[in-house]
Order: sequence, then C-alpha cells, then structure tokens
Amino acid sequence: MNKILIRLLIIGTTLISCNETLKGETKIVSPEEMQTLLQLDNVQLVDVRTPKEFKEGYIDNAQNIDFFSSTFNEDIKKLNKKQPVLIYCRSGGRSAKFAKKLIEAGFVKVYDLDGGMIKWKHKGFKIKTTS
Repeated sequence: MNKILIRLLIIGTTLISCNETLKGETKIVSPEEMQTLLQLDNVQLVDVRTPKEFKEGYIDNAQNIDFFSSTFNEDIKKLNKKQPVLIYCRSGGRSAKFAKKLIEAGFVKVYDLDGGMIKWKHKGFKIKTTS
C-alpha cells in the first residue's frame, strides 16, 4: 500500500512540475521522475552518448544522437520542437550541453536526467542492450 502511495505522489509531483517548466528552460529530473515522464505520450527520449556507449546499454525506446557526431546539427532537426524531449548521457555533462543547444534551437520542453546512466543504473532501473 505504501509503495502505491509513494508512486502516486511521485507521478503527481512530476506532472505538476512538468506544468511549471517555462518555455525555453531545461528541467533536471531524477531517475524516478524520468521513469514517470517516460510513461507519457509523445515524449522523445534521446541518448547523446557515442554509438559504442549506446550499444553497451540504453533506456528502452531511446534514440541515439551522438553529441560528438559530425551530423549532430542535422540529427536534432529530426526531433519535434513542440513535444517534450527527455535526454541523458553517461553522467550529465554532455546532456547539459545538448539541452542548451535544444533550447537555443527553439525546443519548448527539455528534461535532463540528473546523473545520467550512472545514476539510472545505480537506482536499479532497467536498461536494454543490442548485444
């Protein structure tokens, strides 16, 4: 019963905080908040690590846009600026830079996973591999 109440509290808090995100602002979210956001419709999940890192493990339904790729600027044009973009990298550095570029490009809602894949794994959330 307590787990259900905690889950409802997290979902409610996340939904309220999602509404508070201002246009052109990045919101840093915990792994728990990210898990909740992933359940919403029309979210775009982007892993900004290298293809090698991506193959080693990623969050289900993520698309890989390598921050260091020569096609990076073209790749972000494939994303919908009006839909929420959830981003992550290994520890948070690249995703923070990526978030800034998305905001500059006119994206409305950007959510950055605090601590990246390191924290996601540490909290025990599932990952997928291509191996």
